[in-house]
Amino acid sequence: MTLKNIILNTRKNQLAAFNRLLDIMDELREKCPWDKKQTLESLRHLTIEETYELADAILENDLQEVKKELGDVLLHIVFYAKIGSEKNAFDIGDVANSISDKLIHRHPHIYGDVVVENEEDVKRNWEQLKLKEGKSSVLEGVPKNLPAVVKASRIQEKVAGVGFDWEKPEQVWDKVQEEITELNEEIKAGNKENTEKEFGDVLFSMINYARFIGVNPENALEKTNKKFINRFQYLEKEAKKEGKELLEMSLTEMDVYWEKSKEFFK
Repeated sequence: MTLKNIILNTRKNQLAAFNRLLDIMDELREKCPWDKKQTLESLRHLTIEETYELADAILENDLQEVKKELGDVLLHIVFYAKIGSEKNAFDIGDVANSISDKLIHRHPHIYGDVVVENEEDVKRNWEQLKLKEGKSSVLEGVPKNLPAVVKASRIQEKVAGVGFDWEKPEQVWDKVQEEITELNEEIKAGNKENTEKEFGDVLFSMINYARFIGVNPENALEKTNKKFINRFQYLEKEAKKEGKELLEMSLTEMDVYWEKSKEFFK
């Protein structure tokens, strides 16, 4: 069998699987009391939850779990499209064609005669095309309800796409140091309101620096969260084995288990 035939058979199987999902969605919407009751609004918080579960699976590098969570997210997309079709607003075909049209329009270096040299050129073209489509601001596409760390990252990426950016990582690091100095000054002055503002500036600058050194700040922080949870739960477990209660232990005693946890999770 030729490579072309293998690809065609794979695509045929993929389309068949997607059609199966669409058929199941139609049947559930017609016959299942829970599925019949759902609306765009009622599914919203569930979609957010499923997205976070997918994000967790990606960070854990659990590909089987990624596959399952992608299925859950895909189900939600199909569900929204089904509801849209019932409202005569759009269906899954409209959804697919809409994103396909956008991708073609936003990639003139692939589907047109625009020449790009690197990834940064692609990002700049992307933001310029958005403005030509009628957006009044490059920041218009940043969702208001994004978690703050993710939102800061997206803001910085978008303004960098139109040239509002530092030239070197060293400049950004100098800005971080400047913001830390200003934070310390407000802490010493005892001004809580200004301390909060300066603390926010430090975080914003650190998130910007992360971009310059190729680190995703959201992923980095979540990995640290997971590392801390693992180590602290190890501390709890080992203390319990010896019949000790954390509230009755000194910080020095707890630190012994904490150091052991570092070795355990190496």
